[in-house]
Amino acid sequence: MVDLTLGLLVAAALADSVNPCVFGVLIFLCAFMLKMYKKPIHMLISGLFYTFIVYVAYLLLGLGILKITVSFEISRLFYIFAATIAILAGIIEIKDYFFYGKWFSLQILPGASKRIDVYINYIKKIQKKHFSLGILFIGLLGVFVVLVELPCTGAPYLAILALIAQGEYARALPLLLLYNLIFILPLFVIITITYFGTSSKKLERWRKEYKGLMRLVIGLFLIFLGIYMLYSIL
Repeated sequence: MVDLTLGLLVAAALADSVNPCVFGVLIFLCAFMLKMYKKPIHMLISGLFYTFIVYVAYLLLGLGILKITVSFEISRLFYIFAATIAILAGIIEIKDYFFYGKWFSLQILPGASKRIDVYINYIKKIQKKHFSLGILFIGLLGVFVVLVELPCTGAPYLAILALIAQGEYARALPLLLLYNLIFILPLFVIITITYFGTSSKKLERWRKEYKGLMRLVIGLFLIFLGIYMLYSIL
């Protein structure tokens, strides 16, 4: 089976972090927070807290999947499953580079966008009365977003978790701490440049302009990783 190297882990985390789904939700959230908060510092605090919660939630999710995989001794089956998912997800991502929106696409769970709108409007009402309580609910929104974005972002993470389960389990925590740190770095960048004056409209135009290229790069990487994983056990 494939040995998990630091380079492979970093590459997978980078592929996961530049996903257009992640960017889209955060840009929308930043635009909302800029309108909601009179002081930019409040937007910065809320955005950083949201990012921190995403980090923790993604980390705990990974540790939970590893725990189940090792406890039930299904690491080999999980390895094959993750490799297959990586290949299928890669094919879909490349398809979207040429035919975006046609047939089937990797996206957040159906109905989740409307649910996010509902939660954000609810947070807006709470924030007017209690700033701290509003931040807490933004954190809960981060947990919800992590779960509904999994169909869009989960393939690289599953592959890395499958590799860790093959014998790197004793080093799981430091590996996942690094993976998730790389995963949230673009979120920090978006929040920071928004704080210093870059409009959400400019960021959204940038995302739409390059989302095809991002999907192509992610797709090629996932197919290569999935085939490499399957080849290693045949």
